[in-house]
Amino acid sequence: MTEHRRALERTLREAGVPAGYYWIEGVHEPSPVPTDLAYLRAAPGGGGWETGVYERGAYEPVAVHPDETDACAHLRALLGA
Repeated sequence: MTEHRRALERTLREAGVPAGYYWIEGVHEPSPVPTDLAYLRAAPGGGGWETGVYERGAYEPVAVHPDETDACAHLRALLGA
């Protein structure tokens, strides 16, 4: 349900979180990708959504969530918005 990710992106933008601080699959994918950011993406191999930190070219998962809504709430919390 892309609408949860779109709502999250809008919330982050309205909260003043800089666009280069986060990456949301299919909704907000800065290019070129910054060297460090928080991310939300479909979990590799399926089975939910992953949130974490992308640092120097490597994904560092923090949590895997069963649904998009939980993942969006967690990314929002990671970014303090």
